[in-house]
Parts: sequence; structure tokens; C-alpha cells
Amino acid sequence: MKEANREPSEARVEQAYELLAYLAALPLADGDRLPAIQDLARQLAISPAKLREQLEVARALGLVEVRPKTGIRRLDFSFHSALRVSLRYALAVNPASFEQLGTLRNQIEVAFWYPAVRLLDADDQAHLRQLVDQAWQKLRGIPVQIPHFEHRELHLTIYSRLDNAFVRGLLESYWDAYEAVGLNVYTDLSYLQMVWTYHEEMVQAILAGDFDAGYRHVVEHAGLLQDRVELDRFREAIHRAMPHPAEEAERSLAR
Repeated sequence: MKEANREPSEARVEQAYELLAYLAALPLADGDRLPAIQDLARQLAISPAKLREQLEVARALGLVEVRPKTGIRRLDFSFHSALRVSLRYALAVNPASFEQLGTLRNQIEVAFWYPAVRLLDADDQAHLRQLVDQAWQKLRGIPVQIPHFEHRELHLTIYSRLDNAFVRGLLESYWDAYEAVGLNVYTDLSYLQMVWTYHEEMVQAILAGDFDAGYRHVVEHAGLLQDRVELDRFREAIHRAMPHPAEEAERSLAR
């Protein structure tokens, strides 16, 4: 009776967990092949149709790869992959959520600055220096180009050595959202020059081993995005979604 009263969505989640538990228990490496659908369905004691539904969930979470010729392959856990679909939905429902994500990203970068920069090796440092040089070449070229690739790559490189899939996944997801809302397409040149001055100072501090100076720069840099006029449309959406205090008080009295 209890089984019959469950919501259909709840039952599907439990079925998906059954497959996820199977994947988690496998002593397989990234890219290892799984049994064919018929064989796997038999192992899990479910129908091939049910298995296909569960595989769609696992694929959306980035846990498996399903291709016609290569079959089903297990993938290593990626928090970034798991966030991608839900983040895209959140931005579609409420673009103002980007600013909330940006606040979280700023706090993460500041909190993990010291452990991240201490792990960077000589190749990482050279890569950061190269990214700064490439960005300035684009900004000083004719025509001017937006160094978005360098922007994303620089930030992600700084935190790339952290042994924390959740931190890395959240930071990667932020840049996906940054692109989804169009902030990589156009920016005032003076803003970009100011941003890359901070980036250059951050990288110079890393190369010099002056992590305290770099920390000060990353804290100051975290506030720059708030100056972009493109974010005004998100702030307006937040303002419209929040009731005026007088209206909220009136509703409270009416309850």
C-alpha cells in the first residue's frame, strides 16, 4: 500500500539511485566499458526500458557516456557535470540567480586562495603569465578582442590543483553561467583594462611568492563585477521579485 501511495517522481529517483549504487560499487576506472543494456538490465533485475530511463539520469549527471558504437562507459564523478543541467534551468527560470551564484563564487575564491596558490607548480605559473600576456595583446590589438578564454582559464588554473571536486565544480559552473547570461560577449574597454590590471597584479604576486599581496588583489577583484551595467537587469528582476515592505506588512495583516 505504501508503495502505491508514493509519488511517481519519488519512485523514479529511487530507481535512479539503484543504478547509481551499482556504478559506485564498480571497481572500474574512468572510461571502462559497462555490460550491454540487456545484460545490465538482467543484473539489476529490471526491464531494458527502465534501465534506459535510469541511464538518462546517469548521463545527465555526467556519470556515464552512452554511444552507439562504443556502448556504455563509466565516467569519473564530476560535480560540474552534475550541476550543469540544474544551473541551466535555474538561469532560465530566474536570470537574477546568476548574481547569487557570483556571490558564492567570490566567497569560494577568497576562502581557497591560500591552499590553491601554494599548490601551483612552475608550469602553472608560466601558463598564468602567458594568459595575462595574451589578454593584453587582445585588448591592445586592432580590432580589440575580448579575452574571455584567458579570463576563464586564468581563474580556473589558479584553483585547478585543489583536491576538492566540489570547489572546482562550482567554479567551473560559475563560468558556464557567466557565458549563458552573455557577460562574455561585450564589456566596456575601460572595465576590461581595469580587470586585467588586477589579474596581472595577482599573477605577479603568485610568481613572487607574495601570496598575501595576491590575496588582497583577489579580494578587491571580487567586487569589480558589481560595477558592470549588464548586471542591472538582474538587480531589477530581484527588486521586482521582492515585495515592498509596506505591501508585505499589508499582506501580513490580511492573513
